[in-house]
Amino acid sequence: MNARPADGSQMRPMKQADIEAVAAIEQRAYPFPWSAGIFRDCLRAGHQCWVLDSPAGLLGYGVLSAAAGEAHILNICIAPEHQGQGHGLRLLRRLIDLARWHHARQVFLEVRPSNPRAIRLYREFGFNEIGLRPNYYPAAKGREDAIVMAIELLGPEPNP
Repeated sequence: MNARPADGSQMRPMKQADIEAVAAIEQRAYPFPWSAGIFRDCLRAGHQCWVLDSPAGLLGYGVLSAAAGEAHILNICIAPEHQGQGHGLRLLRRLIDLARWHHARQVFLEVRPSNPRAIRLYREFGFNEIGLRPNYYPAAKGREDAIVMAIELLGPEPNP
């Protein structure tokens, strides 16, 4: 069933016209945000770029790269004022569905150790920690490691 939620939001592919709104969410959500140019490059590169749109405006977005039997969630974000309402799980499910559509067998992502809400979401969805990238992210006091997580897409989608 593809019913629209009570808030009227819907998933759709990101368009060039969305870039400024997406970059504005990124600025509010992260201390070291991606630039609008990075989002433009992702669209140009053919990555799966999706937004969660509502009558009130964009709620969030996700970017997935898929090739050679693997997928990588490059960015997933819900506007801070809309977090904690299940939107992140909806967006994550869409990205996983897209990875399956691209015949990916595994999906990878990196997450900051200082982002426990995201880590909890990924674990509840079925991602496992598989490694650590030292000094991966810029941080206020130098650099922060990245936790590398992955999920196998061998069977039906988990139902958290």
